[in-house]
Amino acid sequence: MKTQTPKPSAAAALALALALAFAGTGGAQAQACLDKRQIQEAVASGQIMSLDAVLKAAGVDPSAEILNVQVCDQGGALVYVIGVLSADGQAQNLVLRAQ
Repeated sequence: MKTQTPKPSAAAALALALALAFAGTGGAQAQACLDKRQIQEAVASGQIMSLDAVLKAAGVDPSAEILNVQVCDQGGALVYVIGVLSADGQAQNLVLRAQ
């Protein structure tokens, strides 16, 4: 009697792909990223733009699903690193200026 190996779901495959992609963004240079509280404080103080404002300015489709968000220092500038899933199922990582 054969047992079937379960196939990974699309969501699990996407999560793995994004995790691997984010793991590769640091490479040889370590990125310092803000925690959630620091992000909220930076937005409230006007140090960085809100996520909504950054997405709108970049022309990201409002129907896209945001999978994860980080704000990191990249070469002295703060950037949003955003995992996005478009309506057609296309996943991508966006790096957008936060200031």
